[in-house]
Amino acid sequence: METENKNKVKGYLLAGIVVLVLLISVFQSFQISSIKNQITANAINSDVIDTSSWTEDEKMQYEHHGIMPARFQQNNKQSPNMVGGC
Repeated sequence: METENKNKVKGYLLAGIVVLVLLISVFQSFQISSIKNQITANAINSDVIDTSSWTEDEKMQYEHHGIMPARFQQNNKQSPNMVGGC
């Protein structure tokens, strides 16, 4: 009789642990979803430069060296921040 009670207690304990793990998993899935939405919102609102009208050389200069095309600098004598290079 005592072993039956121990087995019942073990069963309830195991079921309780499984339910607890399930609840933690559901809670964390909502947290991950929330963080994912925040990251996506930040990425959409970031200052993205439209390079659709740039030539391939201008894109390469900007991507590799950080140099804006001369037609977009507008009196800003901006020197590249890169030290060294190719």
